[in-house]
Amino acid sequence: MTKTNGAQLADDLNPGVRDVLEKRYGHLLPGMADTVVDMAYDGFYARPGLDLKSRYIATIAALAAMGAQTAPQLRINIQAGLKVGLSETEIAEVIWQMALYGGLPAAINALNTLRTLSDES
Repeated sequence: MTKTNGAQLADDLNPGVRDVLEKRYGHLLPGMADTVVDMAYDGFYARPGLDLKSRYIATIAALAAMGAQTAPQLRINIQAGLKVGLSETEIAEVIWQMALYGGLPAAINALNTLRTLSDES
């Protein structure tokens, strides 16, 4: 099977993401892993018109503003943001900016996710 631009991008930024999704959810929702990779990476992240750093700034901002329930997705997207060249300081500033819109608890929870990743490296 030939990979689409989105599938290759998914592998580059989140190695094995399709397989993880398939293993966790494939028995419940056959095809879900392919749908997520096709939609998120091919349909959004691989689109022209906005560079990957800007796309990850937007993604991290949205997830931070949504609050603690998005911590697993925020973690994955912070890791990808770092891979495309965002610095920890830039990510922290994006998260802090969201305190204005998502509230201080949401921003603090998002900063804790960033700290966890920093502590692991």
